[in-house]
Amino acid sequence: MRTILVTGGCGFIGSAFVRRVVGGNLARIVNVDKLTYAANPDAVAGVASRPGYAFVQADIGDRAAMRDIFATHRPDAIVNFAAETHVDRSIDGPLAFVETNVAATVRLLVETLDFWRSLPEGARAGFRFLHVSTDEVFGALGTDDPPFIESTPYAPNSPYAATKAASDHLVRAWMHTYGLPAIVTNCSNNYGPWQFPEKLIPLMIARATAGERLPVYGAGTNIRDWLHVDDHAAGLWLALTRGRPGETYAFGGGAERPNLDVVHLICDRLDARLGELSGSPRRALVEFVVDRPGHDFRYAIDATKARTELAWTPAHDFEDGLSGTIDWYLDHSDWVEAIRRRRYALGRLGTG
Repeated sequence: MRTILVTGGCGFIGSAFVRRVVGGNLARIVNVDKLTYAANPDAVAGVASRPGYAFVQADIGDRAAMRDIFATHRPDAIVNFAAETHVDRSIDGPLAFVETNVAATVRLLVETLDFWRSLPEGARAGFRFLHVSTDEVFGALGTDDPPFIESTPYAPNSPYAATKAASDHLVRAWMHTYGLPAIVTNCSNNYGPWQFPEKLIPLMIARATAGERLPVYGAGTNIRDWLHVDDHAAGLWLALTRGRPGETYAFGGGAERPNLDVVHLICDRLDARLGELSGSPRRALVEFVVDRPGHDFRYAIDATKARTELAWTPAHDFEDGLSGTIDWYLDHSDWVEAIRRRRYALGRLGTG
C-alpha cells in the first residue's frame, strides 16, 4: 500500500481527503498538521485508530521536522493542503498568509525535492506532489463571463488569493526547473461537515439556529460556485492517481448561487426543521453590512477537463448537500458552540 503524506490533514478539506483514503483503505496516510486555530483533530478521529493512519504535529515550514518525517515515513506522494485560507483574516493580517502560503510552501518544496532526488529511479517516476489551491487565484468574473478553466490567467485580488497564486507558481517552478512531478488543483467554494464556523454556510447555520442577526455583505449579490467537500476529496484522489504531472485540474460543483440565496435557503431549511422563531421566519434576521474591501463579485469553474481526463463527477446536488450539511451542524451543535465560546472571531463573514 502506498504512503501519502498529507499536510494540513486536520483542516476542513484535508480531513475529508484523509477520511476518504483511510476509510476506503486506499493508501496509508501520514497526516502532518501544525494544529492552528482552524485545525480539528475530531474531524479525523473516526480513522485515527486505523493501522493505515499516522499523525505528526509539525509545521511544513520547519525544514528539519519535515526532513525527519520524510526519512521516517518515506512517502510515495504528498498532498499539500496546509494553508491560511480565510479572506477576511488575510485583509486584517496578511503577513501570516505570506509566511504560511508562500514561505512555508517554499521550504516544503525544498525538502520535498531533496527527498525526491534521493529516491531510486522507479520511485522517483511514481512520486507525486499534489498542491491544492483555489479558484480565487483567477480573480473575479462578471455576470456573463465564462467560468474559469485551467488556463485562465491569474489575477488575484485579495492577500489570501495572492499568496495562494504565489504558491501555485512556486510549485510550477519546482516542476519546470527541477523536474519535480507536481500537479496543481483549483477548486470552487467548498461546503459540508467539519468546516470551521467562520465561513459563510456554517456561520449562517450557527447564527440562524441561535436566532442571531445574519450579517450579509453588500446586497448579497456576490455569486459563488458551491462544491461539496466529499466531491472535492474524490476529485483530489483521482487527480493524484490518474492525473498527469505538469497538469492543472479545476473542480467545481456547477452550483452557482448568490450569497443571499444561500442564506435564505439555510433560513428556510432551519424553519422547516426547527420551526420559526416566535412566529417570524429566519429570513427576517438578515442584516446587510458594509461590503468587504475588494470583494470579488463572482467565481465559477468549468470542470470539463476533470470530468474528461479523470472521469470525475460531483455526486451531491447543492440543495440536498446543503440540507445534509445543516443536519450535520445541528447534530454537532456542541462542537460549534465550543468553538464559538473560544471567541475565534466568529463575527467575521466568509464567502470565499
